[in-house]
Amino acid sequence: MDETHPTPRPRNRGIYLLPNLFTTGGLFAGFYAIIAATQGRFDDACIAVFVAGILDGLDGRVARLTNTQSEFGVQYDSLADLVSFGLAPALVMYHWALQEMRLDGPIPGKIGWVAAFVYAACAALRLARFNSQVGTVDKRWFIGLASPAAAGLVASFVWTCHDLGYTGEQLRYLALGVTVTAGLLMVSRLRYFSFKGGGPRHDRVPFLAIVVVLAVLVGIAIDPPRVLLAIGALYALSGPAYAAFRRVRRAPVSEAAP
Repeated sequence: MDETHPTPRPRNRGIYLLPNLFTTGGLFAGFYAIIAATQGRFDDACIAVFVAGILDGLDGRVARLTNTQSEFGVQYDSLADLVSFGLAPALVMYHWALQEMRLDGPIPGKIGWVAAFVYAACAALRLARFNSQVGTVDKRWFIGLASPAAAGLVASFVWTCHDLGYTGEQLRYLALGVTVTAGLLMVSRLRYFSFKGGGPRHDRVPFLAIVVVLAVLVGIAIDPPRVLLAIGALYALSGPAYAAFRRVRRAPVSEAAP
């Protein structure tokens, strides 16, 4: 007697709520930063960018802890990052300083908004390259400055200068340099340490590292904009510094006479 086996029903591909709530929160923070910048509330706009960075760091960890990773979540996170770390920092910098370049004439005025666009475009390219190489690169390193780090550098620069009483009109050319440099670092081939580790040997950290982290947290609590700007600038410079160190270390070998 033949038995008929029922055809298995296809599994319903749903959307996991918890990690995507964090992603949505980060997207909202980036959108709020844009709105706040258009209203001249630059402190709130910069804080919102950092809130988006915190939520962006949490959504992936929550997905891994709860085993709720999905392709939808990956793509949604990338689109949210484009808003929070691409468009939001570019528009915050534009409304604070780059739009003031129109005071120097029509050509510099165009350079201001073009610089903001260059930053946003570099962030999009950085995210696209990261998504296409996520399974082939060494997880210990980022190739190019990560978009959240670049956004933190731009936001902390605006926040610090605004907190010190400087206006975007006064620092418009310095702001132009920071914007373009942060954008180009994102699409560069420079290596940046990712702090993700590479295996079980990275599970334990030295006691000094805990002390340093504690000192950084205390510094951020005391003076958030300046400490965050110092951290962002040092991390942005670490890529060129490491590339220079590697070149100098290889120089004696490559230039040695046969």
